[in-house]
Amino acid sequence: MSRFWLLFKSTAVRLSALYIILFALCAATLVFYVTAMSENLLTSQIRTAVRQEVEQVQRAYDAGGMNLLLRVMERRARQPGANLYIIAGPSGDILAGNVASVEPGVFLQSGWTETPFRYQRYAENAVSRNHMALAEIFILDNGMRVLIGRDLGEPEAFRVLVRQALMIALAIMGLGAIIIWFGIGRNALKRIDRVSAASKKIMAGDLSQRLPVSGSGDEFDRLSVSLNAMLERIEKLNEGLRQVSDNIAHDLKTPLTRLRNKAVDALDRQDEDLRHSALEGIIAESDQLIRTFNALLMISRVEAGSVAAEMSSVELSSIVTDSAELYEPVAEEAGLSLSAEIEPEITIEGNRELIGQAIFNLIDNAIKYSADQGGAIILKLHRRDKHICLSVADHGPGIPEDRRADVVKRFVRLDESRSKPGTGLGLSLVEAVMELHHGSLELSDTKPDAQDARGLTVTLLFNASEA
Repeated sequence: MSRFWLLFKSTAVRLSALYIILFALCAATLVFYVTAMSENLLTSQIRTAVRQEVEQVQRAYDAGGMNLLLRVMERRARQPGANLYIIAGPSGDILAGNVASVEPGVFLQSGWTETPFRYQRYAENAVSRNHMALAEIFILDNGMRVLIGRDLGEPEAFRVLVRQALMIALAIMGLGAIIIWFGIGRNALKRIDRVSAASKKIMAGDLSQRLPVSGSGDEFDRLSVSLNAMLERIEKLNEGLRQVSDNIAHDLKTPLTRLRNKAVDALDRQDEDLRHSALEGIIAESDQLIRTFNALLMISRVEAGSVAAEMSSVELSSIVTDSAELYEPVAEEAGLSLSAEIEPEITIEGNRELIGQAIFNLIDNAIKYSADQGGAIILKLHRRDKHICLSVADHGPGIPEDRRADVVKRFVRLDESRSKPGTGLGLSLVEAVMELHHGSLELSDTKPDAQDARGLTVTLLFNASEA
């Protein structure tokens, strides 16, 4: 019972029940209205027909007196489906006609009988006297009363037929509604149970669980898809949080320890120059830690979407050109050449500062890891199918294909010896920026066929629809 009560709490089920009730009320009102109108129409037709009969009988009486009146009424009474014909005395006793008896008090009035009265046919007992009729009564000159009426069996039969049709229609509709409701309700309850089971596992801490999607595309599926996307986002953020916590414990412990040792060493120094040098080292280490935390904060802001409101129309071609001009001297100092192939007037909807920071990170990584290998760094910006492609290619050692999914994680560095400067947050920030811009990050070899020093090409794919 509780499951059906839970089902009835559903808005769709309650609306369906309300629609059924409203439809039933409208159907009942319409049928009763049609029945009443049809009954009134039949009564009017009966009254008109009886009125015509009365006029003809009155003309016969006027023309031939009582004898002609009796002959006319006898002839009409014998016809199939004849009306009611009665001649009664002044006291109401039936003298002639095709009716055995009528309800007492009928002959006390003259004119049209507004209220139907009961009568008994010949060869019927009192128990079966349930016939109803309407009639018109007129009084002759000699005080005798003549009744001409019509049985109401046809209007009553029509009313009963309509009511039976109404009851059958309502019964069929109600049965169909119950069957459909039961079928849909069972399916809905099963899906609710599956959602409830998955929700309990999620609340227990298993964020890998997903709400079931049947593929029908209904409200349940749309809600499940939205919640699954939210769960995937939450799982990713939690995974990032766990990863950051672990990496902070490992990667920041070393510089903090080194910072503490330098501070202790500075206290032990008696020579001012050596103490000044130790303090400069402490400041450098502190600056590096600040840069690390700033990068973490920036990634968190981007992943949380807190900078989404700062989106505007930006010219990507101009940003790439400025970045190439800014880093060209830095590349020359490292013994590298920096060239740019930029398609002009490419504009997208985005955040200029974040896109610029992402490009800076990619060029900085390319210079840092290509300095020992030499060669060139190439920036390219062009349209490709439904994407706008921004790539930075170097000729350094590259990244093995099986490690490319790891390098975008926070604090992950392929240089296990940590001989290269950096925090391992550059590509993490780039990926977060691309997710904010509804784009993607691709890593590939610059020279796929080379045996060594294949180089790395990092490609940022923006949707052309955002342009």
